[in-house]
Amino acid sequence: MDDNGSHYDVLVVGGGAAGLSAGLTLARARRDVLVLDAGEPRNAPAEGVHGFLTRDGIAPAELTALGREEVTRYGGQVRSGRAVSARRTAGGFTVRTADGDELTARRLILASGVAEEFPDVDGLRERWGRDVVHCPYCHGWEVRDRAIGILATGPFGVHQAQMLRQWSDDVTLFLHTAPDPTDEEWERLAARGIAVVDGEVAGLEVTDDALSGVRLASGRVVAREAVVVLPRAVAGGALLDGLGLEIVEHPTGVATQLDTDPTGRTAVPGVWAAGNLRDPMATVVASAASGVTAAMAVNGDLITSETDRAVALRRGDPFSAASEARVAALVAGDRAHGLSAAGSRT
Repeated sequence: MDDNGSHYDVLVVGGGAAGLSAGLTLARARRDVLVLDAGEPRNAPAEGVHGFLTRDGIAPAELTALGREEVTRYGGQVRSGRAVSARRTAGGFTVRTADGDELTARRLILASGVAEEFPDVDGLRERWGRDVVHCPYCHGWEVRDRAIGILATGPFGVHQAQMLRQWSDDVTLFLHTAPDPTDEEWERLAARGIAVVDGEVAGLEVTDDALSGVRLASGRVVAREAVVVLPRAVAGGALLDGLGLEIVEHPTGVATQLDTDPTGRTAVPGVWAAGNLRDPMATVVASAASGVTAAMAVNGDLITSETDRAVALRRGDPFSAASEARVAALVAGDRAHGLSAAGSRT
């Protein structure tokens, strides 16, 4: 960092599992890293995080608090704030926060997640993360053996119904706004004993603060104890627009995401993505893993850049004073670890 503490090797936008994992990896790699967290994790309504080895059932807020402590333990910084714009500048990127601060960094990792668009069904958002869930691997165990309803908004609803049949033998598919299943899909639904209800869903019935039924627009109520729905996850916003990042459709057709390579590298040099921004279907542990992968790629990219500059300086190529100071620091670090400036053992 520079003297005012606003310039970093890497700025990570987003302080969930992906962003904090990236921050931890980079801090342990002795990088000046800042994780900027808006404090609005996608899984905030959930009672617990599931499928995360050694942390199964932990509250999302507790997982985040532990992650923050681990990042700072290694010298990384975590700051609360919302990034509202980003642009390329000389030597890297400038990110502006909602508070008007400008932060600069040589590389960016975007782990700010996606926005979710819910179907227009009364009570759906209010029950989200409780008895209205979306992922069988995240919440299937918690709704096992209950009367489960699948709220379909597209062809993927049939797949969801077949998946949830693994956790309960009482599954009903509400076609809602989805197209009719194909002849083959009808047969496969019938073979698994999955009931199908036609007509749009108007709302949810709640009794004693627990989901008790699904109410159709016709007024009919079908008793259900849990509902599974997949909101459309949308990647976008001014932050991405300012960088010129490409947004593509997810292969399932239920979300959009940033176009990246397997490490999270985007088409914009110096920018990586991690977590649900690059894979909206990723679970918490998968998002954390993508943060580690992106961080390793970024660190490797910085090492390559620093080595290129060091070689150019050694050859006598012109450099700015700032670049020369940076290379000198690198050479001093090499000597401290038993290497000469020429790259041989001393």
